[in-house]
Amino acid sequence: MKTTILTDIEGTTSSISFVKDVLFPYARDALPGFVREHGNEPEVRQWLDMVATENGGICQDEMIVETLQGWIDQDRKHTALKALQGMVWEAGYRDGDFAAPLYPDVAPALRAWHAEGHPLAVYSSGSVPAQKLLFANTDAGDLLPLFSGFFDTEVGHKRDADSYRLIADRLDRSPGEILFLSDVVAELDAARGAGIRTVLLDRREDYPEPRVGDATNGHVRVESFADIVL
Repeated sequence: MKTTILTDIEGTTSSISFVKDVLFPYARDALPGFVREHGNEPEVRQWLDMVATENGGICQDEMIVETLQGWIDQDRKHTALKALQGMVWEAGYRDGDFAAPLYPDVAPALRAWHAEGHPLAVYSSGSVPAQKLLFANTDAGDLLPLFSGFFDTEVGHKRDADSYRLIADRLDRSPGEILFLSDVVAELDAARGAGIRTVLLDRREDYPEPRVGDATNGHVRVESFADIVL
């Protein structure tokens, strides 16, 4: 069996700044208009009502939006916020307001690995719908068909070895047949604890000071997907 490649997104395939400096501000700015236009649609209303109920039964959409914007500022990982952000981002991608930038070495490597028969999967703290939106709308084209699995924190925390055991089970692979790519050493430690092979992506744009020696905690370190040995 070919090695299955499981990759993180932020700091690994894409710069951390894209989510922080583009996606989050876009959602924050677009939420008021989005809620005014779509707030009565059932798939939107359910999430707005959840926020209202959890915050003392607030009844005005303007107040709900302010609460959501506060959560964005706090980088809070709330189910309703993730769902609504995903809807806003989908509209932004569709309208051509932005595309998801990948590091230039990423798309060629993903396409080559896929062509060689390596299954590809994603594990990111962003929701699965947001992951799919990103890879369907990259500056290198639609890469969504390359992937056969998407996982978010519903399987567990990224710094918990059990999360990686569950992912291996859902991919129907033994841990030793999976290679996890991430820029976060603690996540790689957890994956290694589950028996998964690991590679530390040390992107200069995100980490100007190279992480070498003890800072890698024994993980193979590369600065580009082109340097990864499967």
